[in-house]
Amino acid sequence: MNRPIRVLVAKVGLDGHDRGAKVIASSWRDEGMEVIYTGLRQTPEMVVNTALQEDVDVIGISILSGAHMTVFPRILQLMKEKGMMDVLLTGGGIIPEEDMEELKKMGVGVLFPPGTPTSESARYIREWVEKHRNF
Repeated sequence: MNRPIRVLVAKVGLDGHDRGAKVIASSWRDEGMEVIYTGLRQTPEMVVNTALQEDVDVIGISILSGAHMTVFPRILQLMKEKGMMDVLLTGGGIIPEEDMEELKKMGVGVLFPPGTPTSESARYIREWVEKHRNF
């Protein structure tokens, strides 16, 4: 690509713990990505609308609240409705392995548990974008 990868990082719902989201946003900036951080207490609709307006390549959701089986499917549904299936939906947080597998079957990208090196998620994003968004 001849432009930086554009990533939206969001915290959805009432989850008020945003340190991890800020750390990942900063590390992805250090990796050369353009990061838009929406802040706390976003709705799925707000996230998808911002992603559409900002023409992002990736939506990254940080979730610790346990609402992942509600949040990710709703965001996917909204992305489909808006014709955004060429945008990667990924994220991380406290998500049980079996839920990660179920979300992957629905169309969510790789989800990263706490402790994952930030370079691993950055590499995944770069590889995904190169394959799916190289235009």
